[in-house]
Amino acid sequence: MASRPPTGSVTIEDVAREAGVSRAAVSKVIRNAYGVSPAMKARVTEAIEKLGYRPSVSARGMRGATFTVGFEIPELSNPFFPKLLEGATAALSDSPYQLIIAPADPAHAEGYRAIQALVDRKVDGVIAVSPMVDPAWLDALAATVPVVMIGRHDRLSAYDTVVSDDAAGAHLVMRHLLDLGHRDIVHLTPESGLAGVGSGVPQAIRLAAYREAMQEAGLGDRIRTVRAPNGEPEARRVALQLLAEPDRPTAVFASHDEPALGVLHAVADAGLTPAEVSVAGYDDIQIAAHPGISLTTVDQHGEAMGRLAAELLLERIAGRSETRHEVVRPDLVVRTSTRPPRPRGGAARLRAVGRT
Repeated sequence: MASRPPTGSVTIEDVAREAGVSRAAVSKVIRNAYGVSPAMKARVTEAIEKLGYRPSVSARGMRGATFTVGFEIPELSNPFFPKLLEGATAALSDSPYQLIIAPADPAHAEGYRAIQALVDRKVDGVIAVSPMVDPAWLDALAATVPVVMIGRHDRLSAYDTVVSDDAAGAHLVMRHLLDLGHRDIVHLTPESGLAGVGSGVPQAIRLAAYREAMQEAGLGDRIRTVRAPNGEPEARRVALQLLAEPDRPTAVFASHDEPALGVLHAVADAGLTPAEVSVAGYDDIQIAAHPGISLTTVDQHGEAMGRLAAELLLERIAGRSETRHEVVRPDLVVRTSTRPPRPRGGAARLRAVGRT
């Protein structure tokens, strides 16, 4: 029995010879091209595995395909993004494509640089989570390489989008809090332009849904939004100030789980309990289910979103030209961080009417 050649020395001609097929047939199998029979795919795959064949990335790049997919994320620390990556990886597992992850540079957090770096490396397509990138720039990019954006509610675009139904998810939280009896509900939202109503990013849509729910409940004069930098420590600091005010809320709805964890920390620091200040988040990150935290939150099914984004990208790479905009329905996960408000008694407290 001949010894297996070292990985990298095997050529596509070697695979074709081993499988008893043409070089073109091997190329079709590697590219997962349309029209390849199961028998042909099995023969070529067996030969590839037997010989340890590894296609040259540089050679494929010169021919116009590298069988790599780029995935840009704004940051590595956000515990929600691994869910997206897990779903995308699962969708690509039976394809010839390899995922390349590119976190945005903190100095260029809007994402342009990371996305462009992926394109410069000749990836066959890009999945990105970049709420601050200009849609016109993305449209121009999509004319040169397939693009799928996650979390962008851009309907008039040349690129595909995958989003959670952020309005529905925020309304689920608000309905839950209102049904518990809360009337003094604060919404914690990012301090950056991400939260601007009308921008189309998830945080803005959740903010608009909070305001709408308060108005519909006849609580327009109690709308209160507090802005804080993303991250648990910053949210904790802002929440401590909020809880020290004489008109502290009975519930806080944070636009993400990370700041919600900061609010929970502040509630404990202030010597309060969920019966005095309920806290709800959004994302259902893994730690939210920990018994010591038990955070009520919205599961926007990150794995499903990542998987769907990768599937759409593969379709684009295969030649689909029409634009697709997919919406994933979220679910409310109720845990012990939200409870009916405890009656305070005494005279009615002063409140800042219409404070925002």
